Amino acid sequence: MIIFETKITRIGSSAHDALLDNMLILFREGAPIDLEEYCFIHAHSEMDGELEAGNEMQLGNEVYLITAVGKVASINLRELGHITVHFDSAHKAELSGSIHVKGYIPAAVSLGSTLKFIK
Repeated sequence: MIIFETKITRIGSSAHDALLDNMLILFREGAPIDLEEYCFIHAHSEMDGELEAGNEMQLGNEVYLITAVGKVASINLRELGHITVHFDSAHKAELSGSIHVKGYIPAAVSLGSTLKFIK
């Protein structure tokens, strides 16, 4: 079951730099200007469920196992379209708005890439 699905519509000038720190920062269209340069901007959509450890994240053709979910990650994604993904396989969320996944860090994320969260 797909919990959330969107496409990357813009890429901030420093967004790929976060990948070097094992992070992918997402924000919906209309993000605050001071944050937009660090984010992968997406077309916001409705959520059908909650993010949970054991769910999967699919980015393009790659699938990642979600290992930890912060307390407000689902709320932030639903209301702000904002979430930070850490590629570190942690079993406890570092920050309340973050999720952690197991898998290779993407070298790049392309404009038009599809992002899904799947139960």
